[in-house]
Amino acid sequence: MRFVIVTGMSGAGKSTALRTLEDQGYFCVDNLPVLLIEKFAEISRDQNFKYDKVAVGIDIRSGKKLDDLSLVLANLKNDNFTYEILFLDANDSELVKRFKETRREHPLARGGRVEDGIAEERGRIAFLREIADYIVDTSGLLTRELKKEVKKLLAKGAAYSNMIVSIVSFGYKNGIPRDADLVFDVRFLPNPYYVDELKTCTGNDEAVRSYVMSSGEGEEFLSELYGMLEFLIPRFVENEGKHQLVVAIGCTGGRHRSVTIANLIHERLKALPYSVRVFHRDITMDTIIKGE
Repeated sequence: MRFVIVTGMSGAGKSTALRTLEDQGYFCVDNLPVLLIEKFAEISRDQNFKYDKVAVGIDIRSGKKLDDLSLVLANLKNDNFTYEILFLDANDSELVKRFKETRREHPLARGGRVEDGIAEERGRIAFLREIADYIVDTSGLLTRELKKEVKKLLAKGAAYSNMIVSIVSFGYKNGIPRDADLVFDVRFLPNPYYVDELKTCTGNDEAVRSYVMSSGEGEEFLSELYGMLEFLIPRFVENEGKHQLVVAIGCTGGRHRSVTIANLIHERLKALPYSVRVFHRDITMDTIIKGE
């Protein structure tokens, strides 16, 4: 029996997570009253209960009864009942944006400011985030990406580290990504911009990749960077409690060298037990710019 409590911030994607689990064979119940959780847990482990995977949605809609959840969870543990907690989160600005786009009212806003409702909710459910088995920050995730993360964490039951690594290529002329945690400059590598037949290509093209990596320094840098990330990522998880890491790779314009290295490091990191994504922020920018 697998019993998962899906919780987190309003607007962070709990409904999507529950639908994803339901598609994977989970028996899902959303907004179950807190005082019924113990009874439902008892029913779910009865041998006549036909589902071996259950997910329960619990959030701020439980009102004041949410404060009783700590006691309920303690009772379940004392009764040797195993459960897991999936906590969906997002930064405040993203949550505000989502509520405004959907024209929904935050459950705690009471006709007031969305920001105030979010702040109150974050404080009231902080205890759940602290004890969660999995935390997914959905701030930069598309719906399909969130579904993928939920499947990796829970639906398939595979060994998986609760970390999303985003590799972002960019051009320095357009500024460093504001959400970058780590920034690496690859402007020391051979520049395809000065080769006529490569100027209008990108780092997604094999000819550009071969040119960028032709000096030998590219492979050495790639190896050193991979080793550094392999060392750093688990320590960010263990010591800083990070669940998302943005690694920015920059060249002058963000079309050739940074794209090449971002793609290559993405390929190598996929061998590690993390969810790894790659984005090329400036790849569609005008190529006829001096220096790139």
